[in-house]
Amino acid sequence: MLNRRRFLQCLAAAASPAAAASCRAADFAVGPLRPDPNELLDLPDGFELTIVSRAGDTMSDGLKVPAAHDGMAAFPGDDGRIILVCNHEMKSGYPEYSAFGTSFADQPESVKAKVYDLGGSETPGAGGTTTTIYNPVTRRTEKQYLSLAGTEINCAGGPTPWGSWLSCEECFESAGTSYATGRRIVREERHGYVFEVPSRHEGLVEPVPLRAMGRFEHEGAAVHEPTGIIYMTEDRHHSLFYRFIPETPGKLVNGGRLQALAIKGRPSQRTHNWSAQADVEQGVDMQTQWIELDDVNPVENILRLRGARAGAATFARGEGITNAAGDIVFCCTIGGPARLGQVWRYEPSEFEGDEREATAPGKLSLIAESDENSLLRNADNLTMAPWGDLIICEDTHDHCGLVGIRPDGTQYAFADNAWSDSELAGVCFSPDGQTLFVNIQYPGMTVAITGPWPSAS
Repeated sequence: MLNRRRFLQCLAAAASPAAAASCRAADFAVGPLRPDPNELLDLPDGFELTIVSRAGDTMSDGLKVPAAHDGMAAFPGDDGRIILVCNHEMKSGYPEYSAFGTSFADQPESVKAKVYDLGGSETPGAGGTTTTIYNPVTRRTEKQYLSLAGTEINCAGGPTPWGSWLSCEECFESAGTSYATGRRIVREERHGYVFEVPSRHEGLVEPVPLRAMGRFEHEGAAVHEPTGIIYMTEDRHHSLFYRFIPETPGKLVNGGRLQALAIKGRPSQRTHNWSAQADVEQGVDMQTQWIELDDVNPVENILRLRGARAGAATFARGEGITNAAGDIVFCCTIGGPARLGQVWRYEPSEFEGDEREATAPGKLSLIAESDENSLLRNADNLTMAPWGDLIICEDTHDHCGLVGIRPDGTQYAFADNAWSDSELAGVCFSPDGQTLFVNIQYPGMTVAITGPWPSAS
């Protein structure tokens, strides 16, 4: 069985039939999707789902499950339970879809004290996270509560090896009063930050913006376990790929340095491949270097522009990101000539983040690029399965689903959204690899999928 690092090498080589021939495909073979009688997710034969969380339901703390389920991670709980921390990509000004509904003014001061942006008590930040305690044996949600409140557009993020969730705001809002779709929105705080949510914390966490990690339209985050360095994507048409080197690994509140990736010898390189002449070739390792960024908490949304002028590479809407056997794999939703998405791999240096890195730099490579003939369209959130395949959420115009990519580059449909036209998000496996969780973003639902998974490699 291929190990997971070998999978990435094979996937990068899959553009060459001769190279791909030496890479045996994974054993996971799935048949056609069968229609779900409940019209939630169509799945292959032998797999079934359970609803874990649904927008509007009442939680254990008396609040409502917010809408717009997005990025998510699964952590080990007590006695075999699974702890799910889930983002909710909610804007302010829509209280009817938030955890508080229209009753925020009636909340106790102990709750309001842990809301990041009170919104002048009119429009508190409607995003944040919920934490769910799920029992995989009984397939029941045993407890659920709001764990981060008062933030906005909490899109993706990522788990840490020390047991927390990094919740990313995909926005850049300033304090003041604005109007959207005829609604008055009051903000008391700046937005565009990362917030940390310990998975085992019960109730609302203290909402601390990690300003040293930058103020920009964050999408996802992934941690390099040997160093504690965090890599982040940015959801803009010409975005940067960032890394944060913490002053103290595992203690992000202590600050650190923010940098942007550049391709060695190719300053300010675009990677979009939108032109007739490709910007980059698939399957080619490119040596990298990192550009130090200053003033990482800007008043104006110009961090990516300053980084690009300094030589950083730009990407076509960086979105989902995951740690894949020590490498960092991320998606660019509109990369490629057809603008149907790309999948990238960053291989960290053996000296990642220290002064010796220049002697053995990290490597960046384009490992997959969708076109009109590809099953996968507009790749977004993703995870690496225990047996080595990549499982990727689609964020396309219709029929969003889950698509798997095998080591030989072949793709297969694993799920199709039969409930709505919404994207799927937050795909992740339980710690034991026996349950796959995924979100149907709108109107908002988390489901657990079980079935005949292959054994881990």
